[in-house]
Amino acid sequence: MRAIRQSNFIKWFYLGINVKRWLLLMSLGVAIMGLGFSYFLREVYVSYTFPDSVYYITLQFLPRWFRGILFIGISGGVILFAFWRLNNSLLSALLRRSGDESLVSVLYSSRYLARGPKVVAIGGGTGLSTLLRGLKEYSGNLTAVVTVADDGGSSGRLRRELGILPPGDVRNCIAALADAEPLMTKLFQYRFSEGSGLEGHSSGNLFIVAMSGVTGSFEEAVRETSRVLAVRGNILPSTLANVTLSAHTEDEEVIHGESNITDSPNRIREVYLQPANVEANPDAVRAILNADIIVVGPGSLFTSVMPNLLVDGIRQAVQASPALKIYVCNVATQRGETDSFTVGDHFGVLQRHLGGHFFDYVLANSNTRGKLPEKARSQPVIVDRTHLNGARVISADVVSEDNRYHHDPKKLADTLVHLYYERHQLEQLIDKATETVTA
Repeated sequence: MRAIRQSNFIKWFYLGINVKRWLLLMSLGVAIMGLGFSYFLREVYVSYTFPDSVYYITLQFLPRWFRGILFIGISGGVILFAFWRLNNSLLSALLRRSGDESLVSVLYSSRYLARGPKVVAIGGGTGLSTLLRGLKEYSGNLTAVVTVADDGGSSGRLRRELGILPPGDVRNCIAALADAEPLMTKLFQYRFSEGSGLEGHSSGNLFIVAMSGVTGSFEEAVRETSRVLAVRGNILPSTLANVTLSAHTEDEEVIHGESNITDSPNRIREVYLQPANVEANPDAVRAILNADIIVVGPGSLFTSVMPNLLVDGIRQAVQASPALKIYVCNVATQRGETDSFTVGDHFGVLQRHLGGHFFDYVLANSNTRGKLPEKARSQPVIVDRTHLNGARVISADVVSEDNRYHHDPKKLADTLVHLYYERHQLEQLIDKATETVTA
């Protein structure tokens, strides 16, 4: 409760700084208008004889200084009350988007979040939506670049039957960034458990498909769906082409299709796209080049993260962008994809596929206190390096206490934002510590 009160105080303080200048300007205008009226009334007063009743109505039996204070106090109260009611009327439409959202929260979101850093998050699956859920509390300038290689489940069925891009990962990002009422978000994520042809489908997937038919294109459907659900940010497919993710295993087996790669018991050596030279989504490239922060991951290394970076235009844009580039390593290994992988192993896969110096930082989880059972489907990813091909490894507690297979949205967002704003001081501290150890 105390944290909530502190948060509201900070919001009010911030808004006060930004709103008071306009209140002062309005007050100045009213004061000048009042001065003009006073000149006019004085002229009328000296040139016209009023009835005796006016003496009592205008309180002339009181001292002038007292009348001045009285009128200023009354007028000030009326102005403030009118201003408050005007703002409530104008913002009532915004407040309807969330029944428990206060006026100050709406103003805070529109002013503070609009000035946040431009963040591009690249990935897919649960990892990307977890990241976005945390980041939307720090910035309204978010862009999610999403993989379109999914060919399993509801997305795969819609892709095969209707020939559209898979909507599943896009749907998860929309739900994570939506400012709509909670009931609408739950409805968007609802999955049918029965029904001929409907079983297994998500209502959000069907909504996006229907919107594609109405608007004429998948990207326009995503844009309009985001508008309907009041999404904070943009959600963009990495490519608008129909691509298939394929893999070579260490046993020289060739696997086609993301779902088949996930289900394969053999260790993956490399993944690639078919066709290879697909065109990147121009909007995604533009967002990457204009970003302040580029975050890659978390998510399934081979099937969520890599498909985006295998698109030539996306890879080249990331490499050319002046943004701070951070790779977020998974907190746990993934059976069939990254069994027994360390942080260095995860980064090595990226390095092998992409080459060159891509990232400034690698963010890894340091909280392995609550280790998973030995026979669990995954194990915590161990931090085994402090530097990886020029990238500094930053260890922090970013794991969810409720589900140690996943990141905690707030912890992850806090760490990333603090890293962005305090990276220069952090680098100086690391350099001093390194010099001390060397000496």
